[in-house]
Amino acid sequence: MKHKGKAKAAFHRIMLRALGIYWVLGLLLIMVSRFFIPGILMVGVITLTGLLIGFALFAGYFFRDPEAQVPVGSGLIVAPGHGTVDVIDETEESSVMGGRCRRVSIFLSVFNVHVQQAPVAGTVIRVRHTPGQFLNAMKLESAALNENVVVGFQTSEPACGPVAIKLITGLIARRIIPWVQEGDTVAKGERVSLIQFGSRVDIYLPLQAKVAVALGDRVVGGETVVAHLEG
Repeated sequence: MKHKGKAKAAFHRIMLRALGIYWVLGLLLIMVSRFFIPGILMVGVITLTGLLIGFALFAGYFFRDPEAQVPVGSGLIVAPGHGTVDVIDETEESSVMGGRCRRVSIFLSVFNVHVQQAPVAGTVIRVRHTPGQFLNAMKLESAALNENVVVGFQTSEPACGPVAIKLITGLIARRIIPWVQEGDTVAKGERVSLIQFGSRVDIYLPLQAKVAVALGDRVVGGETVVAHLEG
């Protein structure tokens, strides 16, 4: 599938930055040990190495990107991300949905997969970035106040109008990386973005969509059916 390997590439980039910091701090330790505190070098190197290994293990786990087992069937809308459903309601979304719609909100902890998937097959009709705050994503108001990217899709299987997802930053997650642009054609369950380090993903559905999940349900991006649409 398209965009496979991009999460691993993001892991490699962040580890290169971590290695750069490691070497800079190592040089500072050498200077401190030589001119100010003899004997600190060994303790410092062991500590820094332990921190680097710990960060590498965490980052490798965080940037994992398992293949989604996408369910087959017309009108099935899959979860756009991995996490826990904590909001199911009706709301206003004007940029893609054009007004009143259903919303299912999924909270992603730092232990969840942070690659997002297209909930439907269709065409990307909108990618819009909105600056904002960086509140804890566990707070429901973060969906309205935090920095976010809205990605809109025109459904094709069946053709039932638009569906949108909102990728929301959190207190720790402060970078959203969309992998699609307006005009792209996507398959259901295809990778579309990455949010780094803890966040929230909302999915906006037509009012006629039948929600298939409940509050507290754990969902798997690209696999769990969250709603049904009929053409």
